[in-house]
Amino acid sequence: MKNPLHFPPPHLLTRAALLQPLCITLLSSMATATALPTRAQDVLEQPITLVAQDETVHSVLNKIESQTNVRFQYSRQLIGAGRRVSITAAGQPLGQVLHTLFTPLNIAYEPFASGIILRPAALADVTITGRVVDEKGAGLPGVNVVVKGSATGTQTDLEGRYTLVAPDNGTLVFSFIGYTSQEVAIGGRTTVDVNLAPDSQALSEVVVVGYGTQRKQDVTGAVARIEGEEIVNQPVQTPTQALQGKTAGVQITTDGTPNAQPVVRIRGTGTLLAGANPLYVVDGVQTTDIRNLSNSDIETIDVLKDASAAAIYGVRGANGVIIVTTKKGKQGKPVLSYNTTIGFKQAAHLVKMADAGQYIEYLRSTSPNVTIPTTTADTDWYDQLLRRAMYQNHNLAVSGANESVRYYFSGNILQDDGLAINNKFSRLTVRSNTDFTISPKFSINSQASFSRANTRDVNFGTAFQNSYRAAPIITAKEGGRYGNTSAFGNVGNPLLDIEKNNNRSYENRLQGNVGLNFLPIEGLTLRSAINVDLSFNNRRVYNYQYLNDEQTFLAAGGNQRNPQSSLDVTQINSSRYLWENTATYQRVFAEKHNLTVLAGTVMEEGNTNSLSGSRRNVPEDPNQWYLGTGDPNTSVNGSPVLGKDRRLSFLGRINYAFADKYLLTTNVRYDGTSKFNSSQRWGLFPSLGLGWVLTEEGFLKDQNVLNFLKLRASYGQLGNDQIDANAYITTADVNIPYVFNNAPVLGAVISQIKDRDVRWEVTTEYDAAVEFATLNNHLTGELTYYRKTTTDALIPVNIPALFGDPNNQYITNAADISNRGVEAALTWRNNVGDDFSYNFGVNATFNKNRIEALNGGQALFGGANNVTRSGNGVAAGSFYVLKAVGVFQNQAEIDAYPKYTFLTPQPGDLKYADTNGDGVIDPNDRVYAGSYQPPMYFGINGGLNYKGLDFSFVFSGNVNNDVYNYKRQASNAVTDNIESDFANNRWTPTNPSQTDPFAIRSNTPNSTYFIESGSYIRLNNLVLGYTIPADLTKRAHISSLRVFATGQNLFTITNYSGFTPELPGGPLDAGIEATTYPTSRTLALGLNVNF
Repeated sequence: MKNPLHFPPPHLLTRAALLQPLCITLLSSMATATALPTRAQDVLEQPITLVAQDETVHSVLNKIESQTNVRFQYSRQLIGAGRRVSITAAGQPLGQVLHTLFTPLNIAYEPFASGIILRPAALADVTITGRVVDEKGAGLPGVNVVVKGSATGTQTDLEGRYTLVAPDNGTLVFSFIGYTSQEVAIGGRTTVDVNLAPDSQALSEVVVVGYGTQRKQDVTGAVARIEGEEIVNQPVQTPTQALQGKTAGVQITTDGTPNAQPVVRIRGTGTLLAGANPLYVVDGVQTTDIRNLSNSDIETIDVLKDASAAAIYGVRGANGVIIVTTKKGKQGKPVLSYNTTIGFKQAAHLVKMADAGQYIEYLRSTSPNVTIPTTTADTDWYDQLLRRAMYQNHNLAVSGANESVRYYFSGNILQDDGLAINNKFSRLTVRSNTDFTISPKFSINSQASFSRANTRDVNFGTAFQNSYRAAPIITAKEGGRYGNTSAFGNVGNPLLDIEKNNNRSYENRLQGNVGLNFLPIEGLTLRSAINVDLSFNNRRVYNYQYLNDEQTFLAAGGNQRNPQSSLDVTQINSSRYLWENTATYQRVFAEKHNLTVLAGTVMEEGNTNSLSGSRRNVPEDPNQWYLGTGDPNTSVNGSPVLGKDRRLSFLGRINYAFADKYLLTTNVRYDGTSKFNSSQRWGLFPSLGLGWVLTEEGFLKDQNVLNFLKLRASYGQLGNDQIDANAYITTADVNIPYVFNNAPVLGAVISQIKDRDVRWEVTTEYDAAVEFATLNNHLTGELTYYRKTTTDALIPVNIPALFGDPNNQYITNAADISNRGVEAALTWRNNVGDDFSYNFGVNATFNKNRIEALNGGQALFGGANNVTRSGNGVAAGSFYVLKAVGVFQNQAEIDAYPKYTFLTPQPGDLKYADTNGDGVIDPNDRVYAGSYQPPMYFGINGGLNYKGLDFSFVFSGNVNNDVYNYKRQASNAVTDNIESDFANNRWTPTNPSQTDPFAIRSNTPNSTYFIESGSYIRLNNLVLGYTIPADLTKRAHISSLRVFATGQNLFTITNYSGFTPELPGGPLDAGIEATTYPTSRTLALGLNVNF
């Protein structure tokens, strides 16, 4: 066995490091002294007497020469023509006199046989510290700081701070893409702070890339940035909603439910059964949900779209990464700011249903045996359930900074009453961001936010579906009693569904981190940070007691009743802790070699526990809504659910740029997770990115057409472990009775077979792009091609029945899924004079999603009534239905047609194609008929500023995708209402339609008849603002005051007949309108004021 290496103790290394330069200096001095001839040394020992008062150096040297045989050799520039000195000597050695004379002048002397040579003294090195800020006082990370004329240099850290050893009379050069370079003389100082001014002729963007920042010019991956000021005035609940249409490659869908989490897809869907949502990182805290954030607190949002950019996050980055940086204080006096938006919202679009007259006519022709009441109403059920709702958002913040402390504190109150009655959402958020600079080498930063969200809701899915189906001839409510729709043979009264149910949810959430930064040597930053995300949820569901009698209804009967009140309580608590330790080394060599090296470890633990219970006959008084107040004989206690997962990761990154034109970025992450069996827990995820800035080449230096041109290409791999923590452990049900030896005994039976070797899905991505700026940087753009392939995607695989699984299958890694596409973005910005500026941008994404192979796995059905099927060669979540090819006009046509297995057709029924030609219409004739995933989606943005007036707009849309209008198909009772258009266009003997049937029958199958175009273009947001002139506001001690009007979801152009073509969902069920909460249109007024 080899002897282990032994290192000396750290304190001995420190002493050696301090003694080394001293020893070198002494040895050098001894060597120099030894080398001098004896006669030259004797020159300095000559005694001299000298008196000089305010004389030139030249005059003093002449007096010395007149007393000795010494002759001085020097340049006029060295001694300075006008430099004057005073000195007195009485018999001192010449060497002592020269030392007294030349030391203050920074002049060295060297004797030789015939005289003394004068030369500049060696410059003293000093440690320079400082901070580089932008025009707003915010620190600039990644600024190059170089000693002019040398290879010595460094870069600023995340706070804009730097430390550098340089000659005390040297000059520092500060350069940063997008800002004008500055040269600053050190002049003997030890602190040099710099304000860099924006360069309007440069590409001025810095992006966050995970555990650091990079100049946009140096980035080799696909990273997009959205500034906080672009979203702060939008009247939305979550920052994610405000990103819609802002950047290529990012598709966002949401409905109108208050506090709903938008569905985000970055470059398509790459999974079927695992999680498909991106990772969010808020000031270093990794999370899956940012609904607790206030838009006013956000400084920037950076989206890491490709595997090269996101590889640093390993198994959590397969679906992309969204990095949110919140605001921090800026240098200068404290700033108090208040932002508010107050307005109202209403349904953006509602389906027009048949009125009482159309409905009665429809009933008489389709269901002549139904008895129509003699007294009828004309009820608009949507009008009964929906309302004009209030929206308000208030944010108060104070911020500031000095050399030692930077701070930002804020409080936010948001209230959204919701479109539906008895629906309300409110949220309180407080935030604290502080940075402390203890010394040039030590700093501490912390971010913390607490939010409390309260929600009141009901089962709106059932209520909205019943509103679509409820008979308009039944009164909604009168004299405190409800119209009895179910007694008419129809669905339950949707108004009663809402008013006899009371759901309350409370969520308290705490997020934050504390980080320590240490700069032991120049260019090296060591950081250790603890990140915490805690969530405490409590949900209480109360159902009132009511009977189907005349006390509740205007007429007794029907089946809508709840004979016992009930209370269900669920409590879910979760915690996630993450400890990061990183070392970052930044250095600039020879003014051309820019190197940044990152290495680190990440340890993570997540815990979830939930507990539920219910009781009957709980009093109606809300103050008594506790499980202990109900009937103990009806108590049901849910089993506690506990979950834990852990991860351990090692990460590294190298960024290198040569002469700002040849770029290289490589990432590697080695991840281990407890979610898999010990043999499958570890995985290596690398990436490589290359870039070439052509405009830094000599052959493009002197042209005026292209201001910036870069080619980049990247490759990377990522993992996806968003599955259940025990996905590899087979489960069994216990205490199952069975007979053994003619006696009953209790045993266990397998409930679900699991694949013990299941592992993460792996996404491999190739990316190539060109970025450019032209016409004096007025026009900028980017064109990107990407190919993203997921292998080992989770999919069910059939297994023999003898294994004991009830479904004869288990989930394993088998499928391959691809997304290929092109992203394009163009932006034009220009200033006209000093008072007018404008911008216009457009982005488009072309994406093709395809399941390349199931590799023995089973196709997956999903969505309402299993309307989608994800199989070989089609997009995930594709509609799989019968093909409607017309309407039967008569019985003869029916008799001559292939037979139906699911109903007996009548004239006016839909006609379906016999696609397999077997003479029978059955489920085997289903075909793939499009999907919700759009082959193209886009965004259009623009704005202008004229003096104090500002205007901006955002459009977004989809092209050539499909949606399934399931709510029309679900209207299957003979007394269900119909849409007004259908009432006018449906088949009748006198209106032989070839497209719309006579009626939607109860067993109508899934078919292309219910598939419609999902293409649309929507005006997402419009803002018109005015900033009051400063000479008016300063009288009230107001720094700035801006008023604005804004609108969200103002109009949509689409051919879709439903509520909205924007229908969020998972990989298997997106694009299906069944019980959708209507989207809202918001109009609001706002105020931004700074003191």
